[in-house]
Amino acid sequence: MAVTFQKVYETSADGDMPCAVAATSNVVTTGINAPGGPVEFFIIKGAVTFSAAPVDGDLTALVQSIRIVLNGEVVHDYRAGFQTALPAQATPSSYGVLLNAIGGRAYQDPNVAAAGEQNFMWAIPLGRQTAAGVNRYEVIITWGAGAAGVTGTGNLSYWLRMNPAMQQTTTVCPSTSFTHSASIEQVVVRVPQNVPGVVSAILVQNTDAFADNFGTQGIRVNALGPFGMDVEMWRWMNNDLANGIMWGDTAAADPSQTYAVALPGTLLLPVFGLKGGDIVLQVDSTAANSRTYTPIITNPVGAKEAKQVRQTQMAPGNTAQSIVKRAEN
Repeated sequence: MAVTFQKVYETSADGDMPCAVAATSNVVTTGINAPGGPVEFFIIKGAVTFSAAPVDGDLTALVQSIRIVLNGEVVHDYRAGFQTALPAQATPSSYGVLLNAIGGRAYQDPNVAAAGEQNFMWAIPLGRQTAAGVNRYEVIITWGAGAAGVTGTGNLSYWLRMNPAMQQTTTVCPSTSFTHSASIEQVVVRVPQNVPGVVSAILVQNTDAFADNFGTQGIRVNALGPFGMDVEMWRWMNNDLANGIMWGDTAAADPSQTYAVALPGTLLLPVFGLKGGDIVLQVDSTAANSRTYTPIITNPVGAKEAKQVRQTQMAPGNTAQSIVKRAEN
């Protein structure tokens, strides 16, 4: 079983970097021709020097949105909630929380001064068996504005981790938005019918405030039972309460990663592979605010091994299993 890495793109253009222009968001669109094979991860690797700390928390907070289109199919579509507008908030980021919870890897080297070269690697799980020959990736990243006056220069590269032992496709679908009042309301999370698989999790983000704003009834997923579960129970279920959130503190050089039990305004709901259509929730809100609900769809994939010199140990990749493991005792 051969795990290989392919570098498919590299840039040092100032305009492509996060914080390319101080205090301004920046949309970077990249078209890439890449070889085929079993693509487990799409990896963004950065070595960027900022004039000062762009955010006090995790660097993934600079990702306002990211969309990956593979051969015309949207395979990853993330939009940040309120966290991106808080560069001075020393916290994790919703994007880092999402990637690490669904089997990806969002890490940065925390042992770097704020104005030094920040090194980060973000592995986005795709799990696609792409065709032999040339495949087309369109990557659209909106870099959010960092702290006032901060600029960044350096290098970005995109990599593919090819892994014939991958077991699941992973699709981060377009989100459903809902404007809540201070009451219990029904929310219908739209699930794309053209994406095969089951819904393994739903990412809930508050887009108005860095706060949960959930009442005692929390969120009830109709398909999982007749009772609402408060936010603490969901964080117990998804393993956040076991220091399950790891992040890098950009503003302060530290030889170790930082751990947290919650990110206010961000909540991952493990829903254990729901299928059959849209998902109905009952949501108890204590304040008028807006939230987005992003379904994560997984599906088994059969990736074929190439006829070549082979490794003898497998490295299985399974997003659905990663989510369920965090919910187990």
